[in-house]
Amino acid sequence: MNQLAKTNKEVTTAQKNIVMKYLTFLLKEKAYAINILKIKEILEYGVITPIPKMPGFICGAINLRGKLVPVMDLLERLGHGKSEIEKRSCIVIVEMAFATEVLSIGVIVDAVSKVIDFKNSDIEPAPSFGGAVNTDFIEGMGKVDEEFVIILNIDKILSLDDLALLVDSGKLNATTNSETEV
Repeated sequence: MNQLAKTNKEVTTAQKNIVMKYLTFLLKEKAYAINILKIKEILEYGVITPIPKMPGFICGAINLRGKLVPVMDLLERLGHGKSEIEKRSCIVIVEMAFATEVLSIGVIVDAVSKVIDFKNSDIEPAPSFGGAVNTDFIEGMGKVDEEFVIILNIDKILSLDDLALLVDSGKLNATTNSETEV
């Protein structure tokens, strides 16, 4: 039994030392991050075609190599007002899990910063503020140079209803997990 406890402790220590890469970016001068495995590409901000009858935080869609990709104002989705498009604004294409499909969605950010490494042990869980503040979007908090970076859970940024609306309207190209490129 003692050997099993020792093995479990070694596994837990190994899990704490796993290093993951995150893309950091700014929204209203605050640092945020998304797991790099969710990032497909980063694009210069360009023309976004509006789509009628979409939630307010869905700005429209872009043509990405012949595929229609919806674009979300991430700042507005997080409840901090509309993004102001500036010189360093860009669209980060992320891939989100939805049922058995992988969906590509663009998110507007003020500026991309850099890719950083976090050990699992360096990430604090999302803070608990009680029922008044929804922290479902937050995967955790990482610390860089005495500043906290909010690590977003991109799969929870859109609700299932929002994703279903995009898929059902035909305004979102989805691929099944078996069709995604490796």
